[in-house]
Amino acid sequence: MAIDDLLHPYVGRYMESPDWLKASAGRAYAWLPPRLRFGAAYDRFREEALPRPDAAAMERLVRRKLDASLRWAIETVPAYREHRGLLRGVRDPREVLAALPVTDKLDIKRHPEAYVSTHMPATSRLTMFTGGSTRNPMRFFLEKHVTRAKEHAFMQAFRDRVGLEEGEMTLALRGRTVPTAGEGGKIWMHEPIKRQLILSSDHLERRYMPQYAEALEQHRPEWIEAFPSALFPLARWLAENPLPEFTRRVKGVMLYSENVYGFQMRMIREVFGAPILQHYGHSERVLMAGSLPGDDRYFFWPQYGHLELLDNEGREITQPGRVGHVVGTSFDNRVMPFVRYRTGDLAVLSDRPHKKLPGYPVCERIEGRQQEFVVCRDQRLVSITTLGVAHFPGLARMEAIQYEQRAAGELTLKVVSDSEPTTDERNAIASAVAEKTQGGCHVEVVRVDSIERTPAGKARMLEQHLDLSSFWARAPGAA
Repeated sequence: MAIDDLLHPYVGRYMESPDWLKASAGRAYAWLPPRLRFGAAYDRFREEALPRPDAAAMERLVRRKLDASLRWAIETVPAYREHRGLLRGVRDPREVLAALPVTDKLDIKRHPEAYVSTHMPATSRLTMFTGGSTRNPMRFFLEKHVTRAKEHAFMQAFRDRVGLEEGEMTLALRGRTVPTAGEGGKIWMHEPIKRQLILSSDHLERRYMPQYAEALEQHRPEWIEAFPSALFPLARWLAENPLPEFTRRVKGVMLYSENVYGFQMRMIREVFGAPILQHYGHSERVLMAGSLPGDDRYFFWPQYGHLELLDNEGREITQPGRVGHVVGTSFDNRVMPFVRYRTGDLAVLSDRPHKKLPGYPVCERIEGRQQEFVVCRDQRLVSITTLGVAHFPGLARMEAIQYEQRAAGELTLKVVSDSEPTTDERNAIASAVAEKTQGGCHVEVVRVDSIERTPAGKARMLEQHLDLSSFWARAPGAA
């Protein structure tokens, strides 16, 4: 049994409690070993998360886990009952997988109970909701005392890549609310269980940075875990206002949950001069991937969940360099196994394995969600990554930017800045957008006081109001 799962519903109350209570209760809880906090499954998953000596050893493990997941889903989940004939005889589990339908959030939201195992009691369910940039959250279930233990084990395996050990102090900029920030009080707090210095993601303007500097100087964390969009404003301020007492101590930076744009990566590397890892995962715990020091590609843990990269017709992509839909089949969630689940993300296949990770599928990059494309007036799709700060020097002085689209070929660019953009700046941006989209989009620049983040504290580079399903086939690089 995992104490962490039992206490999970009360995390919000704990974070909002007075500092003295967090300090005493948090430190006491932090002394418990991971096996007690996360349950007996934690040690098993820590061992399982390690690389195997060769690709053949990893293949044997993955085949066993995939076979177990598919058999469980087909035998116990109503949505897959009609496919029981696939289990007759001895077959490669990948053949069984290929014969099953691809599902997505809409399928599950329409018929949620059809995707829940009838062989698991309600008491084994841990209720969750998709978050982040999802406009319409989906309710789903994890397996209590198992799935979150696995998540913690694989997350630590990710941190192992830069040497971050459990219990070391980290700077956390991952969307956490700081209760006192809304009362005109401190915009940061110390969380003793995970030993995190948490900075409010709602106060990233320049005027608040000196308060962050005081906290960083006081606590001097050696590791950073952050959303790229939240760390970038801090890094930019530190480039102009050096704080070597903090930055020279940083040993590693781990970036989560968002696309990392080139201009962000360059600034973060320049300021911290430490190894940077990028992490990929999602609330449903279907797939997990991460980069390596010196290699920015995404390596998917094959023993965490099974990755497929599919084209628009559902065919497997095998040619490197092509964009495909990220589709995953989960392991170790008997309550609600996800089978051929379309995550909504896009990735580009790589053909260069890494000698330290035999048997790990690898993608050159995660392109982001389908909603991170703009629609040109001729119905072409252009990735929002081509319209960022790096391409438009006129945007460099802006505190924050966000595109919004409600009609094909028409964009609104919202900017947060100390002063109104000049006519020359507006014209330069409009010309650059037209050039980058080959005349496909016109942009109107609008100054705003602030740009709203998602409930999870993430930033959106694009607020896309169009349904892109009918345009996607024309996206550059689409299969």
